[in-house]
Order: sequence, then structure tokens, then C-alpha cells
Amino acid sequence: MNARRRLIPTAVVTALGLAALSACSSASAGSGNTDKFDVVASFYPMQFLAEQIGGDHVNVTTLTEPGQEPHDLEISAQQTAALQESDAVLYLKTLQPAVDEAVEQSPVKTKIDAATLTRLENHGETGHAHEGEEEHAEEEHAEEESALDPHIWLDPVKYAEVAEGVSAAFEKADPDNAADYRKNTVDLVAKLNTLNTDFETGLKNTDTKVFFTNHSAFAYLAERYGLTQESVTGVDPESEPSAARMKELQAEAKADGVTTVFYETLVSDKTAKTLAADAGLKTDVLDPLEGITDKSKGDDYFEVMQANLTALEKALGAK
Repeated sequence: MNARRRLIPTAVVTALGLAALSACSSASAGSGNTDKFDVVASFYPMQFLAEQIGGDHVNVTTLTEPGQEPHDLEISAQQTAALQESDAVLYLKTLQPAVDEAVEQSPVKTKIDAATLTRLENHGETGHAHEGEEEHAEEEHAEEESALDPHIWLDPVKYAEVAEGVSAAFEKADPDNAADYRKNTVDLVAKLNTLNTDFETGLKNTDTKVFFTNHSAFAYLAERYGLTQESVTGVDPESEPSAARMKELQAEAKADGVTTVFYETLVSDKTAKTLAADAGLKTDVLDPLEGITDKSKGDDYFEVMQANLTALEKALGAK
């Protein structure tokens, strides 16, 4: 339904080829200029929202392929072209710098930043320190922004708030289908409310409230349900923890009755297993839901979140 075909020069389209334009994601057969409302989503949690809210009226393309670590995403020429051809883009600012830059440069009229649809919080260890004492004001502001934790989708309540905002944007951009977008959102929010209740009930009475994760993705979830997350590596899942940090976690495991070190499917489990072996702990998967693969314990957001709940109940000694 997009009328902005002419925004991409003919030479660029020729160079990329029609096949390349339609192959920028395995999430859909086409990427733009379909007879539906064409939405480009930055990664799986945004893709899931677009699909659930849009239903049959949307054609959703994701920039992050299944199995790809979203933090490290680089935007290809094909994806840039697909983004320019879309009716809307749904992304989460600060999570993927390459996406932020591509969206800023894109002529797409409807740009939906999920980070503006709920409140992001600073959970520590998410900022990037600058060397030296002399910093410009804009550098300080950028550091403050980067310190905000983007993992809002792991809190069903915050995810529901984002869903409401996405729905409002879809309704405004595609008013002919507004009623269906609203109905789909009501259904989705009801499911998220049920999921929230499941977590509240399942984690209310446990032997310990502390859990270890490979990287700091679950702070919102922990905060919501009265738990304490201790991450091995901080916000970057690929970083290496110091020896001091490993010793600190071993001592805390004994003090707080921690039984399990959680790792995830999209990054190496080496560090988690090393800590577990040194501290005499078990390991299990706690999925940050940054992508669905054949290793995921479920086929969609709700199934994987239920698997996460089961893993937490077991590790924390739920009664």
C-alpha cells in the first residue's frame, strides 16, 4: 500500500535486484509495496507485536534474522532498501545502533520507537564509560541514554504498554483497519495480563529470590516479581567477566542459596558453565527472547516466557 516507490533510485533497485529486495528477511515473503500495511520490525519482540496487532492486515519483515544476536546487527543494502519502501518501522532505540541510524535516515513516515511507549529505567552496568575527564554535553547525554535498560519486553506489563502504543500508531497510519488493530490489541493485552498473573503466582513463594544470568537482560522481570538478578557479564552478552567478579558470584551463590546459573541460546554458554562448575551449581536456559530458533523452548513469545517461568520456579525453589 506504500506510495513511495520512487524514493529509491532506479540504479539502486537494479543493482540489488528484485530477489534481494524480497529476501531481506525470512519472516515474510515480501518486504514492501504490498497490498498490505508493510511494517519493518527491528528484531523479534517488535516483530511479534506487529504480527499480533496487525493480523492479516500487515506484512511484517524483521531486520534481525532468527539466530542472529540483535545487539551486533549491521544493516545491509537490501534491508535499507526494504526499510525505505515500508509503511512503518517498529524498533527499540539504543538496543541496535545500526537500526537507529538507518531509521533516522529513512523517509518512512510512521516511525514507532518502543522506548517511548513505556518508561525505561537505569539498572546499572548498561552505560558505556568514556575515557578522560573532558566530555562534551552531548557525550554526557548520550551516555545517560545508553544507560537505560532496553529489555522491556521481558516484563509483560511493560510489553503490554508498548503494545497499546503500537496499536495507536497503526490505527493512525492505517485508519481503514483501525477497528481490527484495536480488537487484536485488546486480545493481546489480555494474554499478557494472564502471563503477568502466572509469574506473580509462580514466583510469590520461593526458597531464594536471587538468580544468576549470563547477561543483564532480566532486570525488569526481576523488579516486577520481587527478585534479584545477578549477571555474570553485564549488558553485553559477549563480554568476559573478571576473575574478581567470578569469585564474588561464587560467594554470593553460597550466601543466597543460588542453585542455577542461567545462560541463553544465542550466545556462548562457556562463561555460565565455568561459573557453575567452579561454584558447584547447575545450569539451565533463561531465554531473553531476542530471537526464536529451533533451540528455543517454544515457538513464540508466550511459549518461551512460560518456559522461562518454569525454569525460574525450579531454580528458585518455588512452592
